[in-house]
Amino acid sequence: MYPEQARRITALIRSDKIITIGGRPVIVSEPRKSGNLHDRGHALKLALAFVAIYVIWGSTYLAIRYAVETIPPLVAAGIRHSIAGGMTLAWAWLRGFRPTRQQWVAGIVLGFFFFLIGHGSLHWAEQYVASGLAALLIATEPMFIFVLGWLMGQQKISLTSALGLGLGVLGVAVLTGVELSMRGSSLLGLLAVLLGSLSWAFGVVISPRLKLPSDALGRTALPTICGAAMLLIAAGVTGEFQHTHWASISLRSVFGLGYLITFGSVVAFTSYIWLLQRCPPALVATHTYANPVVAVLLGWWLAHEPLSLRVVLASVAILGAIVLIRKGERNAQAKSPLPMPMMEKAARSAS
Repeated sequence: MYPEQARRITALIRSDKIITIGGRPVIVSEPRKSGNLHDRGHALKLALAFVAIYVIWGSTYLAIRYAVETIPPLVAAGIRHSIAGGMTLAWAWLRGFRPTRQQWVAGIVLGFFFFLIGHGSLHWAEQYVASGLAALLIATEPMFIFVLGWLMGQQKISLTSALGLGLGVLGVAVLTGVELSMRGSSLLGLLAVLLGSLSWAFGVVISPRLKLPSDALGRTALPTICGAAMLLIAAGVTGEFQHTHWASISLRSVFGLGYLITFGSVVAFTSYIWLLQRCPPALVATHTYANPVVAVLLGWWLAHEPLSLRVVLASVAILGAIVLIRKGERNAQAKSPLPMPMMEKAARSAS
């Protein structure tokens, strides 16, 4: 009886893969083979789910800009992630998820890098930086991940990846050069966005060493709820709560925050998890190319943010850099695949 159970558990562990989706390492199962793949209802669900991760996640940058117009940034981010993280944790709890002390510690560490620094700096910066510009700068995250992995001995730089890094640096220079010379007040905002991208990248690089839950919802809920608590504490320490004029909060800010909670954190993430179980991970990862483009176009269309030739060229350079870096990573992984003992250790340490 017990040896049979052990064999089944081992088989489940070995059926999982550690992959990178949107620059984030996650453990996912093989996509389910559905008999009704060509069924119209199933095709419609797939289309709606991809619209969610393409358009909704791309539109969150504009929603952040609207939210922080009259809500202090740390307060807005703290409320957003408290509600979204609480809902996700409750959902995981109802499914039987019970976090351990080590998993809470891992959640605190990632909550600090992902949400307190990563999202806190982004929300703050969007008071001074256009939403499309912020999205393009956040798109540098895979570059930071690659460089940090190389510095920590986890990554080798191939010619393709080196070309990608060079192209990415050029894109950032094109994007920020004129901004810094013409609008000196935006300097701190631009640096804050890049700091947030770097912080999130550092969290991604160290996450395989942390004892995170294997449950997808729990893996997201713990860092989110821990990060939300830190954001609210930071809002209190910096005096944002005391200086919040609740009666003066605009309807647009309320709608922006509500959109971030409902659509950005709940609807899009649920669609993301659903797609991971039904589609090839590389196909799901294409949202990282679409999100900055959607953010730039929505900022231009709805918020009248400038869409200059410089922004277009920088967008092409940064997205091209991501393509080259990931191509270099795939080639490296094909030559030296991840050994099974490391996969099993990651799966066990996450439980």
